[in-house]
Amino acid sequence: MTPENRLAELGLTLPNPPAAAGSYVPTVRTGNLLYCAGTICLASGQMTHTGQVGREQTVETGRAAAEVCALNTLANIKAAVGSLSRVKQVVMVNGFVNAVDGFTESPAVINGASDLLVKVFGDAGRHARAAVAVNGLPRGSTAEIQVVVELTA
Repeated sequence: MTPENRLAELGLTLPNPPAAAGSYVPTVRTGNLLYCAGTICLASGQMTHTGQVGREQTVETGRAAAEVCALNTLANIKAAVGSLSRVKQVVMVNGFVNAVDGFTESPAVINGASDLLVKVFGDAGRHARAAVAVNGLPRGSTAEIQVVVELTA
């Protein structure tokens, strides 16, 4: 089953790939590695989740925000290489959670992205990861992720 089929089984569709919001590109390929720029929880040009976890958002809504980020990253991967089936392994996810001071549950929030990647790619979706709380993200986003994937030759 293809990753796109798994997304459909989950009732999810990929958004249009988000455009770069500055002087960078959404992805850079070097050899068989594809580095994906950070994606926030933007859908159809609108923020889906804004504000800090522990204030305006909960851990659960933060997880949903991280899932939106992952969908945007998947859209960028597909735009770069044509098919999600080209992903051999998700290598690394760096997750950032817009959270109140002292917030310690960033891993639970970023699980929204990690869990989706495993559902889409199976064992190839298991990855190394960092999950960091920060005091602000672009456009007030509740979450942001950066991803590195290995592609098939």
